[in-house]
Amino acid sequence: MRDTLGWRRKFGVMGPSTNTVVQPDYDSMRPVGVTNHYGRIFTPDADAVSNERFRAGIDVIGGNVLEAVRSVMTCAPDHLVMGMSAVTFFGGAKGADGFLRSAGSVSGIGISIGSHACAAALNAHGGVRRVAVLSPYWPVMNAEVSRYFGDMGFTMVRDIALQCPSWTRIAAVPPGRCRDAIKALDSDDVDAIVQVGTNLSMVRLAAAAELFLGKPVIAINTATYWHALRANGITDRLAGFGRLLEEF
Repeated sequence: MRDTLGWRRKFGVMGPSTNTVVQPDYDSMRPVGVTNHYGRIFTPDADAVSNERFRAGIDVIGGNVLEAVRSVMTCAPDHLVMGMSAVTFFGGAKGADGFLRSAGSVSGIGISIGSHACAAALNAHGGVRRVAVLSPYWPVMNAEVSRYFGDMGFTMVRDIALQCPSWTRIAAVPPGRCRDAIKALDSDDVDAIVQVGTNLSMVRLAAAAELFLGKPVIAINTATYWHALRANGITDRLAGFGRLLEEF
């Protein structure tokens, strides 16, 4: 017997408790008959971040993920969506696969994660091998993103780490700063631009950037939610979020 509102699919979403962007982003892309149900990953906010403190903070978040999975599973979702990206890039492709196995051992259902979703999105566009990356992270994390994309057959040509000073301050980055970063990353030696970090508001800006750059600009929240929809046989085309949701 299907859920009255989530009669097509119920998604269980895990996101950091400090994240204020991923929930409205996912809800804005939700088709009729699909419902999103959020489990918060307990995340103490940081009053200052450095390379060392960023890595330590991600370790704390990673250690709390499975508890959030157990919590959200009590609503009997059909599929899980990881609304936190950094932990899915650590350790390259093997690390991402390990994360899937760990979450799957607790949930017993499928899960869409940011790293593999971005790779799938790039492959869907076709002909993409050289990427540039924008993140709210610190350089230590961008290095892990580069490692992951290298494992998946892509080359990260250049990157920008915005080095946000706290987890909550990521959501305060203005669109103009992201726009300027996208323009700085773009060049003829880049096939696509990828934005990672789920608390950075980019789904609408990335779609607009595809128009003025003439190449794929992948926002991680768009890619992850797209992956969850398509993995569940939901092929609705949604306007306003870029080619990924409009064409693939």
